[in-house]
Amino acid sequence: MSKTSYYTPEGLKKLRDELRQLKDVERSKASQAIAEARDKGDLSENAEYDAAKEAQGMLEMKIAKLEAILAGARVIDESQLDTSKVLVLSKVRIKNDTNGMEMTYTLVADGEADLASGKISVNSPIGKGLLGKSVGDIAEVQVPNGTMKFHILEITR
Repeated sequence: MSKTSYYTPEGLKKLRDELRQLKDVERSKASQAIAEARDKGDLSENAEYDAAKEAQGMLEMKIAKLEAILAGARVIDESQLDTSKVLVLSKVRIKNDTNGMEMTYTLVADGEADLASGKISVNSPIGKGLLGKSVGDIAEVQVPNGTMKFHILEITR
């Protein structure tokens, strides 16, 4: 049974493109590497062949994982989402209680997370702490060095 995860249309397209690349291009490269290694002689003492077979196995595992993710992937209609509380795809402006710094994050699925562009996973400690909160709430987030408190200042889409 696959786990449901929610994506933006762009995030889902990116996953599908990656899967297509792995299946159409990388698979044939792996097969070609195995064929070339096999042509070099005795397979029992051929490290290149073993490495090519292992690489092929890793590729197939990655393809299977992506297929499982895509099977449970759902696109979110942002226009139907409630902005009174933090949900997936919410853009949240928060203030760190400790240092007074303000930050804005968009909560996304694991595969779309990119801290440099302000996208954090809903499964990250901060993402989990923010989910379900409303403007004015304080989110207490467990991090390795203790608990951080964030004031929810604004929620938008």
